[in-house]
Amino acid sequence: MNGLAKRARLAAALALVLMLAAALFLESMERSAQEAAAEYAVSARASDIELLARLVAAEASGEPYAGQVAVAAVVLNRVKSSKFPDSIPEVIYQPGAFESVSNGLIWARTPSRTSYNAARDALNGWDPTYGCIFFWNPYKRVSAWIWARPIVTQIGRHVFAR
Repeated sequence: MNGLAKRARLAAALALVLMLAAALFLESMERSAQEAAAEYAVSARASDIELLARLVAAEASGEPYAGQVAVAAVVLNRVKSSKFPDSIPEVIYQPGAFESVSNGLIWARTPSRTSYNAARDALNGWDPTYGCIFFWNPYKRVSAWIWARPIVTQIGRHVFAR
C-alpha cells in the first residue's frame, strides 16, 4: 500500500471516530436538555393553558412580553412550591391570591394571542422571575406584608419576589 492510500484510510477512520464522538455528544446534550425540561415542567391541560392565558391577560395586559411570561411563571412556580396548591387552577383560584380573580377581571378580558404565547413560554420553562412566587405593582396600594418579601426583579410595572 502506498503512502497516499494509507493516509486516505487514516483520514476515513479519523472522520468516522469524529462522527461517532459528535453523535455521542449530541445525544448527551439532548438528554441533558430533556432532564432540564423535566425539572421545570408542570403538566397542563388545554383548560389550564386557557386559564393561565386569562390570568396573564387580566394581570399583565399592557406589560412587556417578558412581564406577561413572568406572571405566568409565578403561577407555575407556586404549583411547584410545597407552600401552594399543586395545580394551575388551584393556584389561580386560591382565595385572595390574584386581584383579577377576586374582582372578576379574569372573565372580562379575552386573552390575546400574546397572552397564550406567554402562558406557553412559561410552561416551556422560561422564567424571567428566577423562581419568584409573588408579584405586585408597587405603584398601587397593596397589603403591607408583601413588602417583607425579598424583591428579585422588576419587569414593567410589576416587581417579583420570593
